[in-house]
Amino acid sequence: MVELIVGKKGKGKTKVLLERVNSAIKSANGSIVYLDKSTKHMYELNNKIRLIDVSAFPLKNSDEFVGFICGIISQDHDLEEIYLDSFLTISKLEGQDVTDTLTQLDAIGQKFNLTFVISISLNKEEIPASLQSKIVTAL
Repeated sequence: MVELIVGKKGKGKTKVLLERVNSAIKSANGSIVYLDKSTKHMYELNNKIRLIDVSAFPLKNSDEFVGFICGIISQDHDLEEIYLDSFLTISKLEGQDVTDTLTQLDAIGQKFNLTFVISISLNKEEIPASLQSKIVTAL
């Protein structure tokens, strides 16, 4: 399953994402992973949450990004949720259509019983119609 937190840069999406992930870890039975473009928010995350700085890996496009996600999932059978901050940057989709990648993540989430909570720097109106139902927070 995919849940989207949308809004332009500077609207507070990261703050909402951090609050959600820190709240989720309190009741999680498995593990939670937080992907970001840097380690800037390391000290704002509960120490039980695994932070992955995606910029440390040589990803060239969104297909490689989806493969990277699959690699994370294959290594952790207790994984419950994956939080993605700065989605357009880490998935290499800046200025591109996000539909295919988000649809793939949704299918992966359903297959492996995972929830993806994604912060994306687009206004609600810029999100494709097929993904509008995935929006949980619009700032």
